Amino acid sequence: MLEQDKKDLEIFSRSEITEHFIYRRLAELETDGNNRSVLKKIAEAEWEHHELIKTETGVNAKPSRFKIWLYVLLARVFGLTFAIKLMEAAPHHDSGAYRAFTNYPKIAKLADEGPAVENELIALLDEDRLKYMSSVILGLSDALVEFTGALAGFTLALSNAKLIALTGAITGVAAALSMASSEYLSSKTEKSSGKKPLKAALYTGVAYVVTVVMLIAPFACFSNVFIALALMLLLALLLIAAFMFYYAVARGESFKHRFVEMACLSFGVAAVSFLIGYALKTFTGIEA
Repeated sequence: MLEQDKKDLEIFSRSEITEHFIYRRLAELETDGNNRSVLKKIAEAEWEHHELIKTETGVNAKPSRFKIWLYVLLARVFGLTFAIKLMEAAPHHDSGAYRAFTNYPKIAKLADEGPAVENELIALLDEDRLKYMSSVILGLSDALVEFTGALAGFTLALSNAKLIALTGAITGVAAALSMASSEYLSSKTEKSSGKKPLKAALYTGVAYVVTVVMLIAPFACFSNVFIALALMLLLALLLIAAFMFYYAVARGESFKHRFVEMACLSFGVAAVSFLIGYALKTFTGIEA
């Protein structure tokens, strides 16, 4: 075996054995019987890949303890599906990675067989929090679009940071309760979704309130309304980026498309609301 091939395969072998232990650890922590069974099967598949590579390299790779700790932590905080799909996006999962080893037919086959088996198994995972992803999106997106617009409008209409924060908080709580109620009724009507109405309402309401608190925070901390507005827009952009990244990874969709779409909606509404606030203040002559 060429020295460079051996080094490359040792890297892949370490990834395979590391993921074997990650899946095994996740299986131990999983309470759902179906998910636990799926995770054990993926762990076995990763072990077989490692053993196959070992027959060619003669090296028994050691797992990365840091990666095991990291992905188990990510699974606990952000959910099983997110952690697994993020891990599966690693370079060696590219279908062409193993195919390059043409001198080792058994290893080259892993380019197609490995990811195919793992993807089939991952598709069988059933995670409760993903079921309520639409409820979270409803609360988050509505709060972002509505409140970037409302706070931008308040900035010129009221010109008082504390008053803007107070007005935003009152409006936000009322809107969160309204959205949660709507989601409750919607989930109760759409029984095929498999969502529990009260739980769906809770996800929507909490997502809305958390977003509102983050967006009004700059106005509560800074007296200059334009500095507060700039920070609010920055926070909105970071929130959109963070959640769209999570959504894109968990759902296997395009991050760029989702991010651009959401950012354009939120900032477009904010710009229009800002102009409306300016127009109302100018033409009515009302000063806060």
